[in-house]
Amino acid sequence: MSATVLVVDDEQPIRRLLRNTLERAGYRVVEAINGSEAMLQFRAEAPSAVLLDLGLPDRDGLELVPLMRKEGQTVILVVSARDATDQKVAALDLGADDYVTKPFDTEELLARLRVALRHRSLSSATPKIIRRGDLEIDLDERVVRRGSEEVHLTRKEHDVLAVLARNIGRVVTHDRILGAAWSREEDPRIEYLRIVVRNLRQKLEAPGPVGSIIANELGVGYRLLTDG
Repeated sequence: MSATVLVVDDEQPIRRLLRNTLERAGYRVVEAINGSEAMLQFRAEAPSAVLLDLGLPDRDGLELVPLMRKEGQTVILVVSARDATDQKVAALDLGADDYVTKPFDTEELLARLRVALRHRSLSSATPKIIRRGDLEIDLDERVVRRGSEEVHLTRKEHDVLAVLARNIGRVVTHDRILGAAWSREEDPRIEYLRIVVRNLRQKLEAPGPVGSIIANELGVGYRLLTDG
């Protein structure tokens, strides 16, 4: 049975483009042109994913994110022309799974959707071991291996990597990482996070762009890249 995707956008050309793209990829598509219709469709269809524009005619799309998140574990992918960092951070902190800025590449959007759907399917039972190429991250044992060699990480590097690994393929905001990896007794500054991420890159990445593993979402957070 095809997964259902709810497309929420008041612009018909965008809805048409998304419908054609999603249906070619095998998804079933339903549409909404405003916030009120979006919530009606959301409750009636129980979609696997929502592609949500923020500039809706009757209400701000950001208001819908916590409402949808409260009612289920549906993937929420914001697709918006708003490219300000504070808007991206707000959407992610409210519960969106990812954020794609218009104009977008349809293949990238489909890839982001696949990653988010896969992550949601595993969220009820996060795997103990996460693999990315020849990198193996054992979350329970706090052991990281590249091939047959163990990679020595500090406690803080393990903490940060674990947050990213549990959300592999998805951007995690600075505040979420700091909140998960730093205790209240510590001083959770973004400068410290940058140092930890720089050290992780030096230890885990191969030389050159091909070896990139941790992507910087400028002003928003970090993403542990999937093999794709």
